[in-house]
Amino acid sequence: MNAPHPGTDVPPGYPPQYPSAAFQGPPEHTGYPGLQAGYPVPPAGYSPAGPTGFPPLNQPVYNQPGGPAGVPCMPTPPPPLNCPPGLEYLSQIDQLLIHQQIELLEVLTGFETNNKYEIKNSLGQRVYFAVEDTDFCTRNCCGPSRPFTLRILDNMGKEVITLERPLRCSSCCCPCCLQEIEIQAPPGVPVGYVTQTWHPCLPKFTIQNEKREDVLKITGPCIVCSCCADIDFEIKSLDEQILVGKISKQWTGILREAFTDADNFGIQFPLDLDVKMKAVMMGACFLI
Repeated sequence: MNAPHPGTDVPPGYPPQYPSAAFQGPPEHTGYPGLQAGYPVPPAGYSPAGPTGFPPLNQPVYNQPGGPAGVPCMPTPPPPLNCPPGLEYLSQIDQLLIHQQIELLEVLTGFETNNKYEIKNSLGQRVYFAVEDTDFCTRNCCGPSRPFTLRILDNMGKEVITLERPLRCSSCCCPCCLQEIEIQAPPGVPVGYVTQTWHPCLPKFTIQNEKREDVLKITGPCIVCSCCADIDFEIKSLDEQILVGKISKQWTGILREAFTDADNFGIQFPLDLDVKMKAVMMGACFLI
């Protein structure tokens, strides 16, 4: 066995160490530094970052302003050409889930509060957060047919879509004053409308563009209440021969259906559909 270098005697049972600075290597070598202390343990929840100056890739974003904490947010995609600000999220999805939050005060007292909604993609990532902006008297005197302003915020808390629903009649006996909703993106700039079409038996709606030209039709079932099943509204072409998409009012369970008026919706539309029309379809959920 070779003898260790001078100054590097190691007691039995200890691992070998680097040679000390007294051991001379090549002329340009000045010896190894002493052993450094171990790296500190990273704090809980720490995720390693990528290259300096760049955020980690493919990491879900949490706790952005504008919505509840702890919900993963959809990453912001690059905006398509001529896309209104805030609608770039819609360019990469063909399905949306709208979940209305249950308000404890409303359940206990029966007083209507401003509705709040989470709008998610099929992966459960939050795309938008919607908040109703209506005064107390309007909410509790006009009921479900009340006029409202719904503000849809992105994950940074910026209002990107505004829905305006005026006070209209909800009875099929008054075909001259049926329901409608205006969709604005960005706020103040109309991109489309959803208007109710009179029919004695079926709930029917027409989707219009910003020029109020008819684009698509929405047709619901004759009976719009169902037990233990979803209620589907079909989105069709103007001649009602081609199925384009679907809006489903989802069954949420007997307890939630009995004690709350919170609704969940699902929307399906073509991936390559114009983002403005996707926003209008999303607005249709808050009318039907």
